Amino acid sequence: MNITREEAAARAAALTVESYQVALDLTRGAERFGSTTTVTFSAADEAVGTQTWIDFVATQAPEVTLNGQAVDVADFDGARLPIGPLAAENTLVVDGLADYTTTGEGLHRFVDPVDDEVYLYSQFEVPDSRRMFAVFEQPDLKATFAFTVTAPAHWAVVSNQPEAVHRTLGVVETPEAPEGVDAAVWEFTPTPRISSYITALVAGPYKSVHSELTSADGRTVPLGVYCRGSLFEHLDADEVFDLTRRGFEFFEAQYGHPYPFDKYDQLFVPEFNAGAMENAGCVTFLESYVFRGTVTDAVRERRAITILHELAHMWFGDLVTMKWWNDLWLNESFAEFMSTLAAAENTRYEGAWTTFSSMEKNWAYRQDQLSSTHPITAEIRDLDDVLVNFDGITYAKGASVLRQLVAWVGQENFMAGVRAYIEKNAWSNTELPDLMTELEAASGRDLSEWTRLWLETSGVNTLAVQVDADDAGTITSLRLHQSAPDGSPAAPGDDVLRPHRIAVGFYDLDEATGRLTRTERFELDAAGEVTEVAEAAGRRRPALILPNDDDLAYAKIRLDDASWETAGARLADVDSSLARTLLWGAAWDTVRDGEASAAWFVDLILTNIGREQDSTVIQTLLRQLATAISQYLPEERSAQVRADAANRLWMLVEQAEPGSDAQLQFVKAFALHAREEGQLAALADVWDRSSELPGLDLTTDLRWELLTALVAAGRAGETEIAAAETEDPTATGALAAAQARAAVPTAEAKQTAWDQVVAGTLSNTTQRQVLLGFQRAHDPALLAPFTDAFFGSIQDVWGSRSHEMAETVAVLGFPSSQVCQEVVDRATALSDEVRGTNAGLARTLAESRDEMARALKARAAA
Repeated sequence: MNITREEAAARAAALTVESYQVALDLTRGAERFGSTTTVTFSAADEAVGTQTWIDFVATQAPEVTLNGQAVDVADFDGARLPIGPLAAENTLVVDGLADYTTTGEGLHRFVDPVDDEVYLYSQFEVPDSRRMFAVFEQPDLKATFAFTVTAPAHWAVVSNQPEAVHRTLGVVETPEAPEGVDAAVWEFTPTPRISSYITALVAGPYKSVHSELTSADGRTVPLGVYCRGSLFEHLDADEVFDLTRRGFEFFEAQYGHPYPFDKYDQLFVPEFNAGAMENAGCVTFLESYVFRGTVTDAVRERRAITILHELAHMWFGDLVTMKWWNDLWLNESFAEFMSTLAAAENTRYEGAWTTFSSMEKNWAYRQDQLSSTHPITAEIRDLDDVLVNFDGITYAKGASVLRQLVAWVGQENFMAGVRAYIEKNAWSNTELPDLMTELEAASGRDLSEWTRLWLETSGVNTLAVQVDADDAGTITSLRLHQSAPDGSPAAPGDDVLRPHRIAVGFYDLDEATGRLTRTERFELDAAGEVTEVAEAAGRRRPALILPNDDDLAYAKIRLDDASWETAGARLADVDSSLARTLLWGAAWDTVRDGEASAAWFVDLILTNIGREQDSTVIQTLLRQLATAISQYLPEERSAQVRADAANRLWMLVEQAEPGSDAQLQFVKAFALHAREEGQLAALADVWDRSSELPGLDLTTDLRWELLTALVAAGRAGETEIAAAETEDPTATGALAAAQARAAVPTAEAKQTAWDQVVAGTLSNTTQRQVLLGFQRAHDPALLAPFTDAFFGSIQDVWGSRSHEMAETVAVLGFPSSQVCQEVVDRATALSDEVRGTNAGLARTLAESRDEMARALKARAAA
């Protein structure tokens, strides 16, 4: 199943692939589908007469012919088909049966419990197009793809290109369906030259809404939005179309290149593992982005940015594609940066950079302080490496550093370089130097040292303010002190000080408004250990000095003592959403680094969050509140802190504006932390509608969330779960019920949940929900016996499951509730043991170990 970079490079040097014709038969039952692939390709002179291989993952060997001659498939290993001898020009035919999956990889098959209809979708990144058809599975062997699909006649079938032919067949019989299937055939026009991982197929009785737009070159681009029939009433296609149009307008102008494909369909599909996937002209999304009721503004904004992220990929990733997966970071980071920029500049989400700071940068800082941290330009030796590299460095740190680069060279220069890069490399594959060359030409700056310091080293620096003032309060010296990634288990040689384009803001109290408002801002280059902010000298010392104002730099920040005092007392009074978020982030970092007590942070949140206006910031703070209480406080203190926090959260619920976003978020947080009898009684009254919270939209999904909290507390059980499942007989309801049953606080329920996971019979989303419910335990002792179970079974699980399924068990099944040195030591020992043979499992274990070690450090500080 693995492919090394060296193997891929050798195959790319030997072959030039021209086209694929892929015929799929989806009428052959519930287990497998027919897959016939005809590939035309040429071989380099030195490769003529030699052998190569084509990738095809299947449980049965196919029939293979090369240039009309049968190929012996006796050596087929379930993943590779050896082929040869090669001619200068070759036609290869692979005719076989491929397997549906329920793991969200390859061609995923889902049955809707509402109507028993079958829904399919493909997911191919990184190496899973080979699960649907025979293919040279690497991004630099681009080709054209023409799909022909036979499927039930009442289905919708969608691929990358527009439909060219659609004809009905009548009833067809197959060995797997002797009773016959009323079928039809869809033929799609060939794609442009693209990589196999962005090809796509979505099929089933999806319902859709259609529109169109005019691209920058005057073409009419058809638009479609699809979802399952049982969800269609909830599909808000108008908002999706509006965001799409805004994205097209922004990206075509910024990239200087019209949309490169013939149509743009967006499909919300069931049991999706990620947020979305940038298949060319056929983007797939997580189905929970079809909202069944009221959701927070944070969730709506996340959907908007995801829509823009995938659209940004149509140029950067799909039109111009990385040569090998070591440049995955650039693909994802660029889309992350551009989607935030587009949201901030061309949609109603003008505060998108606040969201970026609150979510993406927090993710990046956390990832960059794990033992698995790596340079942004990570070495990707093989597919196993890239599978575990979809992380906070690849997405969030890379995007943060790109924002720093934009500040360094100027946004106009940056986009001019990007436009030249796209124009020069359209429909081909590139490496990082190809982009950096264009950025240097556009900006006139030598970026070689910047590249070395930012992209080839790991870890996060810290920038601390040091200020001196005279007795009259006049600043005599203001310095930024930079420290290396101390405390980050960075790679050898990463003890670096980096150059930063940074702003320093002065904030003072506006007596008229009672707000802390920025009065001055100094932008400068900071490098080395100490940088003097010369412009600050001679000015009156403000109430608060904020380093990295506007969040241009990628670094943790530390305030001077007087600024900490102001921030702690008046954080809610800071009038800038982004500035408040930077202060929240600095406070959180001090707790994570063991410099401040988690109890202090909990109080800081609960004192100020009631006045916070940004939905994503509230969401982030409430998540951090939960971590601070459950992980960063000693057990003997956490119960009381949690009880007090729940009481204060209920007060915030009652004080919130009826029907507001904050009210909804505080209700959810209260449900998570409610433990005492009075708290649980209040929660039960909301759930069963005995008492009404004015304005609260008690949606089906919210009721499930409240019920699960009551189940975890022992206040509800199977009777209530079964009744709720009867009221909500949907796939979403089934998943919620699975989580609730796993949350039942008995040894028997926990054992049942664990056995389900280890048995490996659950689908990807059901497995995730069972593990989430399993970990809901008010008493950590209830889960203590499963520490041995985890360490005793995780190697077998990892070795017998697909990557997505195994990684979910390794991450969500880790005994994170048992915060102690023994678990840290066991995780270290097993990680070290398997490092040489199973790098993915070793890394996943080490990351969970690192988080627990940090929790122990924070508990000591508390």
